[in-house]
Amino acid sequence: MSATMTAAYLPGNSTVELRTVPVPAPGHGEVLLRVKASTICGSDIRCIYHEHLGKGPEGYQGVIAGHEPCGEIVAAGESCRRFGVGDRVIVYHISGCGVCNDCRRGYMISCTSEKYRRAYGWQRDGGMAEFMIAEEKDLIALPDELSFADGAQVACGFGTVYEGLTKIGIDGNHAVLITGLGPVGLATGALCRKLGANKIIGIDVVPARMKIALDLGLCDAVLASGPENVAQVRELTGGHGVERAVDCSAHLAARATAIRATRKWGRIVLIGEGGTVEMNPSPDMIHDQKTLYGSWVTSTWLMEELVERLVRWNLHPAEIITHRFPLQRAGEAYALMASGKCGKVAVCADEELS
Repeated sequence: MSATMTAAYLPGNSTVELRTVPVPAPGHGEVLLRVKASTICGSDIRCIYHEHLGKGPEGYQGVIAGHEPCGEIVAAGESCRRFGVGDRVIVYHISGCGVCNDCRRGYMISCTSEKYRRAYGWQRDGGMAEFMIAEEKDLIALPDELSFADGAQVACGFGTVYEGLTKIGIDGNHAVLITGLGPVGLATGALCRKLGANKIIGIDVVPARMKIALDLGLCDAVLASGPENVAQVRELTGGHGVERAVDCSAHLAARATAIRATRKWGRIVLIGEGGTVEMNPSPDMIHDQKTLYGSWVTSTWLMEELVERLVRWNLHPAEIITHRFPLQRAGEAYALMASGKCGKVAVCADEELS
């Protein structure tokens, strides 16, 4: 193994900086991964790529980028109990203290320790490199039936969606509205399909993403974003509206559409980060007995459950990856993701490039 590696950093001016840095060595309870696939999240674009806007949990501290990594263990430090050299693993992208109430529930995303909570690609080195260090407690086993690119998708996007869908519940009685058909919205369509949703309706402003949703069979109907969306959704659902709505857009108007296009006794979950929301509580929520949920990432145990179900369903999250780049072309990968004219974008190595 070489003593040095290539790694990507985000200086905050809509560029990617590649540097040559030492290959790190795993310490107590840590492993060294050969990164096989690392996908780009919309939050990286929103808070880091164009400008360093994130604060607190989203504060970027100049580390190696990338919080959606998946790879193979090539070295293990002392006291690793479950994983070893040769194991294929997904990295849950927040490393928590492990002992606060939220960490004990598996929700390291909500770790309350200001000292020990560090997200990969934000406050500690992430997956946009040839190798990376991860703590063993942050790892999820990747079954042989799933590719490393599948696993990278689970690390954030599909895991985040699965959490939100478990909150609202999806089954064959439900028509589902998805506002925002970026990678998270596409993941929502894929999972709703496997969970048995009766009808899936998507809304977006980007024709390329609308086409992906239809071409992959993730939505039954796709609407261009506009002021008539609520009426259009009701027309597609016999005048009633949907039983379930998932906002992946973080857009003011789209969130209002998700709430108002949901029928009586329905449930809505907000997944898209940022932005604001406006509604009239009595007519939009209270009088129709609706329930509104917020959902942030997921837990380690639900991520493990999702991986098991992906194998059972023969669902491959990598199907919504539209572009793959080698690490040396990470700048092109981030620029494309920032344009929005794509599905998911991945930086890959070895067999995952093809």
